[in-house]
Amino acid sequence: MSGITISAATAPKIAVVGLGYVGLPLAVEFAAGLPVVGFDIKQERIDELRGGCDSTLETEEAVLRERSVSENPFVTGASGLYVTSELEELSGANVYVVTVPTPTDKNNRPDLTPLLKASESVGRVLKRGDIVVYESTVYPGATEEECVPVLERVSGLRMDVDFSVGYSPERINPGDKLHTVTRIQKVTSGSNLEAAAVIDRLYGSVIEAGTHLAPSIKVAEAAKVIENSQRDINIAFVNELARIFNRMEIDTLDVLEAAGTKWNFLPFKPGLVGGHCIGVDPYYLAQKAQEVGYHPEIILAGRRLNDGMGAYVASEVVKMLIRGNSCVKGARVLVLGITFKENCPDIRNSRVIDIIRELQEYGCEVDVADPWASADEVAHEYRLALLGDMKAIRPGYQAVVAAVGHREFAKLDPRCWLVDGGVVYDVKGIYDRNIVDRRL
Repeated sequence: MSGITISAATAPKIAVVGLGYVGLPLAVEFAAGLPVVGFDIKQERIDELRGGCDSTLETEEAVLRERSVSENPFVTGASGLYVTSELEELSGANVYVVTVPTPTDKNNRPDLTPLLKASESVGRVLKRGDIVVYESTVYPGATEEECVPVLERVSGLRMDVDFSVGYSPERINPGDKLHTVTRIQKVTSGSNLEAAAVIDRLYGSVIEAGTHLAPSIKVAEAAKVIENSQRDINIAFVNELARIFNRMEIDTLDVLEAAGTKWNFLPFKPGLVGGHCIGVDPYYLAQKAQEVGYHPEIILAGRRLNDGMGAYVASEVVKMLIRGNSCVKGARVLVLGITFKENCPDIRNSRVIDIIRELQEYGCEVDVADPWASADEVAHEYRLALLGDMKAIRPGYQAVVAAVGHREFAKLDPRCWLVDGGVVYDVKGIYDRNIVDRRL
């Protein structure tokens, strides 16, 4: 087959569908030299971006303002980023990049609803010769088995006859200002050789770290989903070590520091495993494995252990209160942090909520402080009210749980909020051992 994709001589006109942690940074990079239209179904997100503000903090506001344009560049022919919630304004694109989330449901089953709805939207404006590239994390085969049929049904076109498809998994690390989108090597793939070459060349034009062209879409999908499954399993191992060493009254971080003197020891630390990737992606691989008749024992065992760490931390705090002769029911506990990781406003799939809910089940009165999180988002997602300014927090707590390692917390002495005999549990190891009662 030939001639169905945009050629090297044709200037790419890029539509990015989904302007969150993944889509916006990519759209901004492409917009440095190409016409880009960013689409998001949330009008409030469009409004804030048009005002030059990115609440995810993944894009510098000065760069966002510099590369934003007020008119659709597909019409004007200029480079720059134009954002919209109107699907019709994407119709001038010849490359569609889909960057919507792929969560799991309450039973930890993959939920492809956002991805399939995005595919329906793209299908409505898809034309002959266009390319659709998916970046959302999925199980191997999902792009061609789930997304392509939607594109074909809605558009009336056929893949590799009328349009092409690619997969280039996102590798965004929220809050990481060193490993930004252009500094992480990008895996690319396409449904045919011509499309694969065009997609690889397109990403190579903005990715400073270079690209790796995978031999197929399924290989690229599999590569992505095992990246985070591998990290999940390694963290589960050190979380299990932390439980063992706790019973032996050995400081886990001391053990890891000593073991880390060997050149090939992997530097993983115990902790809560949440967020949009590590705590979710293994379920996508597990689901597909079970569909083909294999029960993934190690993957699911790691997930069970990591998903249980919040309840474990809460139970350890309760034991410390009891040993200190504090009444658990009605005990005031201050939890520092609700985002899924340090120095980042992302609260998606934060496992800190497991600590909070478990403590509440024991009858504790839990307050939560986080200078990075949006109070409105936390109230909507977790039905929790955040404390206000950190400086306004008053002493009187029986326990402080340092759940997230924000730099603001590291500068404080958590004992200043405790009553006599109160305890500090340091999940992230951000404090000197001399001022905490227990580190995970």
